Amino acid sequence: MMARSTKSKPTTVLLVRHGRTPTTGQVLPGRAKGLHLADEGVAQAERAAERIAAIGKRSIAAVYASPMERTRETAAPIAAALGQKVKVNKGLLEADFGRWTGRKLGDLSKLAEWQRVQNYPSGFRFPDGESFSEMQQRIVGTIHKLVGEHPGQKIVVVSHADPIKAVVADALGTHLDLFQRIVVGPCSVSVITYGFGGPIVLGVNSMGDDLQALVPS
Repeated sequence: MMARSTKSKPTTVLLVRHGRTPTTGQVLPGRAKGLHLADEGVAQAERAAERIAAIGKRSIAAVYASPMERTRETAAPIAAALGQKVKVNKGLLEADFGRWTGRKLGDLSKLAEWQRVQNYPSGFRFPDGESFSEMQQRIVGTIHKLVGEHPGQKIVVVSHADPIKAVVADALGTHLDLFQRIVVGPCSVSVITYGFGGPIVLGVNSMGDDLQALVPS
C-alpha cells in the first residue's frame, strides 16, 4: 500500500545517483565493497550538494543513502551543505547481482542472458542474486516507508542507477520491462512528489537544471 502524505502537503523525494567511480560504465560493481568515488565523482557530488542546498537548507528534512561507500561519499557533501547527517538505509542498496558482481560489462553484454536483462527484466534473476522484480519491490517499499515518515517534507535519497530507475518507473506507472528506457546518469537528480492522489514525477536525470523550478504544474 502506498504511503500517503497530507492532501495539502505532499512529500518530495530527491533521488540522487552516486557520483562516477573508476569503474563506472565498465564493470558491474553491485554490492562489492571498497569502491570509492573517482575525483570526477567527488566533484559531481559537491555540485549536487550546491544544487540541492539552493532549495533551502531548512527545506530538506533528511538525507538517506545506501550503505555502499560510493553512495555515502556522494551523500556526505549534500548532508554537510544542509547541516544534516547521512542516514544509512539498507533498503536503498544496489541490486544483488550475485555471480555477476564485479564482471566487465563488455563480457556480460555478449551473454545470451543479457538480452533478457535489457528486454525482459521482470523475468530475470541474477545468478545466485536478486531478481529485478524483487529489487523494485524493495526499493519502492523503502521509498514509501520514508515518505510515510516525512509527511509534507522534502528528503534526499542517494542510491544506485537501477533502483532509482525502478522507482521512477513505478511512479510513472511504467512496466518494469520498460524501465531500461529511463536514463539516470552519475550524480543526476530525479524528483518525485508523493501526495494523496499518488506520485507525480517532476524531473528525471537532472544534471544542471534549477531544482527549485521542479514543482507540480
